[in-house]
Amino acid sequence: MTFSCVILDIGGVLEITPETGWVRRWEERLDLPLGTVDERMHDVWRAGSVGGISEREVHEQVSTRLGLDGPQAEAFMADLWAEYLGTPNEELIDYVRGLRGTCRLGILSNSFVGARERETTLYHFDELVEQIVYSHEIGIEKPDPRAFEAACAALAVRPEDCLFIDDVPVNVEAARTAGMQAHLFEDNARTVTRIAAHLETGPVGQGRLPLG
Repeated sequence: MTFSCVILDIGGVLEITPETGWVRRWEERLDLPLGTVDERMHDVWRAGSVGGISEREVHEQVSTRLGLDGPQAEAFMADLWAEYLGTPNEELIDYVRGLRGTCRLGILSNSFVGARERETTLYHFDELVEQIVYSHEIGIEKPDPRAFEAACAALAVRPEDCLFIDDVPVNVEAARTAGMQAHLFEDNARTVTRIAAHLETGPVGQGRLPLG
């Protein structure tokens, strides 16, 4: 049996995540040249996004590389998470919640070590969808095709029956290359319309044609 499926990104889609300027504020506070934090922390951020480092090790590296004491490192990481987590896109979340039982629902997110625990506590995404596939847990980031394969495998669905929604164009194109239908998130209204059209069309091979 085949199922229609909707898979969503988190940051910029289910979460509203505008830039807060927190990195620049820390550089000013520490009297560091613009770009120093990313230069010193780039490999740590990368490792955190694919599960190559623990949260404890991230804290240690923040302290060591930026010369922060314990309270400063905690404040630095709090600012990181405040931007990362943003605020919930309540309108879209409520719509997706109403889809439960009508299709398969999943999340595929480029993430950072510690994201599951925080997003579960704050937003209960684990109750919103059936499966959440985080890059830091599978060691693969979008737009790598293996990320989309992992999401389909977790939900036991075919790529052609899935609509993937992301706010990053390269990820949307990668999903299409992987055999999915895909939609670039720009606002809730167009996204809801696209999801509704996908579900109305139904799974490929069930007597109705897929939308492109």
